[in-house]
Amino acid sequence: MPLFNRSTGEKLVDRVRVAKGLWAQFQGLMFERPSRFDYALVFPLPFESRVGASVHMLFVFFSLDLVFLDKAKRVVDKKENFKPFSLNYTPKKPARYFIELPAGLGQGIRLGDELTW
Repeated sequence: MPLFNRSTGEKLVDRVRVAKGLWAQFQGLMFERPSRFDYALVFPLPFESRVGASVHMLFVFFSLDLVFLDKAKRVVDKKENFKPFSLNYTPKKPARYFIELPAGLGQGIRLGDELTW
C-alpha cells in the first residue's frame, strides 16, 4: 500500500510497512541496508506521547526523514535528514504515529498535512 499526503494529493512512496509488535518497533531500521530502504516504516503508538515517540539512530547506517502524526494522522512535527547514530529526537508535540522515510522524501510535507496509508 502507498503513503499519500491527502492535503496535497501527492503519493509520497509506493510501499508502507507497519512496525507491529514490540520487536518490530524496537528493531526499526537498525542494521538495514540503505539500498533496501525504499518504503515508509510506520510506528503506531498506543497513545499520543512525546517521550513515547522519541527516536534514536543507533545502528542505523543512513540518514532518514521522520514525520510525527497525531491520532487524526495530521503532521505535528518532522525532522529532516536525521543522521546515523544520533542519540535522540523527541517530537515537539505528542504523536500517535511516526513514520521513517528515506532522506529527502519529507521535504514536501508540511505541519498540518494529513497523511494516509
